[in-house]
Amino acid sequence: MPGNFCRLGLLVAVLSTAGLLCATSAWAASDSSTTVVIDAGHGGFDRGGIPGPRIPEKEMTLEVAHRLQQVLAAAGYRVIMTRENDVFVPLGTRVAIANSYRNAIFVCVHFNSAKRAGADGIETYFYSRDSLPLASAVHHFVAGGAPSPNRGVRRRGYYVLRKARVPAVLVECGFLTNPTEATYIQKSSYRQKLAEEIAAGIRERSNVRSSTSSTAVATIPLQPYIDQTKVSSSKRSRSKHSRKRSSKSSKKKKKSTKSAEAEANVTSAKRED
Repeated sequence: MPGNFCRLGLLVAVLSTAGLLCATSAWAASDSSTTVVIDAGHGGFDRGGIPGPRIPEKEMTLEVAHRLQQVLAAAGYRVIMTRENDVFVPLGTRVAIANSYRNAIFVCVHFNSAKRAGADGIETYFYSRDSLPLASAVHHFVAGGAPSPNRGVRRRGYYVLRKARVPAVLVECGFLTNPTEATYIQKSSYRQKLAEEIAAGIRERSNVRSSTSSTAVATIPLQPYIDQTKVSSSKRSRSKHSRKRSSKSSKKKKKSTKSAEAEANVTSAKRED
């Protein structure tokens, strides 16, 4: 009898362990069944950035996107690329690809540029409220793992974010116009790190918690953000009023606006609001 009880106890322990492993595997499978649509910014005739820099943004975004694809695929995710090589893909097509998959998330990879060479740092954009946890997680890891200033999370109505019906983010992985950051970005090891940090944010997005939550362990805080959704409408408003002013005043206004946009890196030519 004691031997039978021991065998019974061992069987229960094995079954319990198997159940726990199955539950863990099911959770992992559920998360990894998420389709990640990776959008490498620009491509083809669209070089990206502002005129002048010798490093084409389109090449760096594709390089990081391919590395991110490999990291996620190795973790079991289904990965879709909006472009696999140096071709131009219209913004509408990029968004349509993301929207065509159920249980998908949309990650747009970009690099920043500005007329001021000193502009630097990492920033992450989102639009819908459902995208804020993803933006918080991705920014937490990318900004935390980069030797660059944290420019924060920003809400902005870029076309690819505004039209996406799935959680979507656009991460700016540094300034190609900044000599120091450009040096980092040209290193394959750094591009690999960027890919791994973005992947970490994707994996950990479910662990984002509000700082006011008292019941859950906040491993990643919900990031505060700068709301820039009214930038386009304010520019249109300024344009309308400027027609009532003198030509000299209008020129000064345009110069001031262009300077501010270069510093904040929100040019409509680059992202098409």
